Amino acid sequence: MFKGRSVTLRHLFIDNHKCIGLQFPGDRVIQALVDSLPGARWSEAFGMHYLRNTKENLGLIFKTFRGEVWVNGNYFFEHRQINSNNEDINVDWFRKRKPRPNFKPCPEEYLLKLELKRYSNNTVRAYVHCFEAFINHYAHLEPTNINENEVRAYLQKLVHQGRSSSYINQALNSIKFFFEVVHGMPNRFFAIERPRKEERLPEVLSKEEILAIIAHTNNPKHKCIVSLLYSSGLRRSELLNLRLTDIDSKRMMVRIAQGKGNKDRLTILSPRALTALKGYYRQYRPKEYLFEGPKGGRYSASSVLNIVSRAAKKAGIHKKVTPHMLRHSFATHLLENGTDLRHIQLLLGHNSTKTTEIYTHVANRSFMNIKDLLS
Repeated sequence: MFKGRSVTLRHLFIDNHKCIGLQFPGDRVIQALVDSLPGARWSEAFGMHYLRNTKENLGLIFKTFRGEVWVNGNYFFEHRQINSNNEDINVDWFRKRKPRPNFKPCPEEYLLKLELKRYSNNTVRAYVHCFEAFINHYAHLEPTNINENEVRAYLQKLVHQGRSSSYINQALNSIKFFFEVVHGMPNRFFAIERPRKEERLPEVLSKEEILAIIAHTNNPKHKCIVSLLYSSGLRRSELLNLRLTDIDSKRMMVRIAQGKGNKDRLTILSPRALTALKGYYRQYRPKEYLFEGPKGGRYSASSVLNIVSRAAKKAGIHKKVTPHMLRHSFATHLLENGTDLRHIQLLLGHNSTKTTEIYTHVANRSFMNIKDLLS
């Protein structure tokens, strides 16, 4: 039927118009069908034929290729589901900022789409800051008129500034969100190269250092926060979203609802952490979230960071200690104690064991049987 012939639809933006790109390998049959499409033109910049993006042209493409050529729309049509995360998304503070002279704020349509997609607050903040930096770099242009070459030039500028690969990738994601999600052109910048991902080993604390940090916390609430971050391997955002009902003392489990990637999972609850939690509850009586601020509601992320860093300094640890280092230490210590990598993957909520395998590079057990060359 199709005889191996296929054409891939791409979103293009040419001369300030949305267009449908037709990408296919050299084939006389496909070329003849493309030539028969009214208004089809060739783009040297993109190396493919294209038509104006209209409902009529899209229907004409499918009608022309039906039965002869398979039309691949995977890169053209939106397949992403709206995030079902229950976290309260707050973008009002972006809207209520005082106007700055000669500064372009994030477009309202961008903020509305972030709210609709229910991205996490951390992602919202990162996207808005990155996108505002981008549109202010090209302050003389309307954002919709910025093309691929100008995006590349901006990313090159970030490279020359010494920005990390993760920051550059996040900047590109924020730009793609504007064109691909806000303006409905999935995979709009499919040809833009991404920087290679940096392979960095996680920073890990010893068990003695962890216990010293816990011992130097100020009060029962702080002690429970540090204990849970480490003994259950929680991300900071997951800890802050814990509700009273997420602590299962009968099964000795902690339920993480809608963690990273909108996945529910279970992790272990330490008996010592449970004892500390009981004492904390009797004293503080939180109402909804396990850890709440002075006026109620979810505890702040900055407070957790301050608790961990202050306790680490009091414990005499001179390197910078973050909440995520406790999670890294949890995984590494489990591996050193002989826990199966697959079990650690499930506890951490990783999609693949490949992500979890990074801890084999820092676990002492990996090096125990290597013979000392100087002995």
